[in-house]
Amino acid sequence: MLEKKKFTSDIYRDCMSRFAGTVNIVTTDGEAGKRGVTVSAATSVSDDPPSVLICLNQDRVENSWFEENGVFAINTLCKDHEKLARAFAGEGHLEMPDRFELADWETIITGAPVLKGSRMSLDCKIVDVQRVATHFVIIGEVIGYNLDSLDPALVYLDRSYKSV
Repeated sequence: MLEKKKFTSDIYRDCMSRFAGTVNIVTTDGEAGKRGVTVSAATSVSDDPPSVLICLNQDRVENSWFEENGVFAINTLCKDHEKLARAFAGEGHLEMPDRFELADWETIITGAPVLKGSRMSLDCKIVDVQRVATHFVIIGEVIGYNLDSLDPALVYLDRSYKSV
């Protein structure tokens, strides 16, 4: 029998670092402002109606803009987007407009920025927001999409970027 150990936040983060996640930039735009954040916490909820969820840290007040704008897009990154992923994760401390200047963006339906050349983008209207522990859990109904590239995906595993 394995020895029972105390499960701490640090151990939890170590466990999650071994959980491979597709790297995405989630974006929003509207009256509250334009924002983009690198996340791996994005997943499918249902195909009827098509819906997804994202998780954003509540510590960043600007992350409330997603709920205020009522829309978001999930942009799944390709292997060549690592610099962009790092910028939208806050590395280099670029201002938000400067981060968006690093790539070409367009809109589909909601006005949320969609990355040209992403593996996939989903344009969503928010249908629910829950505050769970330290995060906003935001559920969106997919109302538009792009399937731009079949390049290898950028994933995050063992605290580093990899491609598959």
